[in-house]
Amino acid sequence: MMRSLWTAATGMVAQQLNIDVISHNLANVNTTGFKKGRAEFEDLIYQNLRIAGTITGAGGDQTIPTGIQVGLGVRPVTVHKFFSQGDYQNTSNPLDLAIEGDGFFQVMVNGEEAYTRAGAFKLNQDGTVVTANGYVLQPEFAVPPETKNIVVTENGHISALDANGEELAAADIPLYTFINPAGLEARGRNLYTTTVASGDALEGVPGEDNVGTIAQGFLEMSNVEVVDEMVNMIVGQRAYEMNSKAIQTSDSMLQIAVQLKRS
Repeated sequence: MMRSLWTAATGMVAQQLNIDVISHNLANVNTTGFKKGRAEFEDLIYQNLRIAGTITGAGGDQTIPTGIQVGLGVRPVTVHKFFSQGDYQNTSNPLDLAIEGDGFFQVMVNGEEAYTRAGAFKLNQDGTVVTANGYVLQPEFAVPPETKNIVVTENGHISALDANGEELAAADIPLYTFINPAGLEARGRNLYTTTVASGDALEGVPGEDNVGTIAQGFLEMSNVEVVDEMVNMIVGQRAYEMNSKAIQTSDSMLQIAVQLKRS
């Protein structure tokens, strides 16, 4: 069986994953706090038909300068998340918070700590600040019923004020950073959890020690660039077509070999 059949098949599978990742990016182009991914690949092992450096002369003074290595295809190695800053949208909603710079909000999901860049917070029936899915922002902050205004400063101090501007309740919202944010596990619902690769969450005060600041009344949108994704999709589609053409060509060559026996 010709190697090219299996080699080209790995190329088609790889490009299928590439298109899957691009499609996911485009589907989330308007998702608050979404971070785009990129499929990355590596070549498979090589079959050595002639090893470079092999001695050919009887006296041992002649060697093969270049060998014959035939590659066996490609495979996905990672889908890398890019945590570059997305664009900001002005909403004027006091519970919409955007992070300017590095950092994540911490929320509690079924007793487990999770992290998010999506700052579109709401109030639940108890006045507690939560995400759209009801996950409580940490530290937990409840807004009193008589509150008329909510103020969040750049350094994360949140205050509930009455009609006279008097502070009814207050807390400090920390931000969390990671040595390797690309190693976080995406859990859906704009949430990430820690892994061994990401390292432990490092709690910090917004605006200090290279931690980002908080902007009230803004949302961070997706960092997906539509034009780049469309170009990548075209390149992936053409690569998929070329690999399928290689399979067709290999099949035609096998067919010719079979017909030689019949003639």
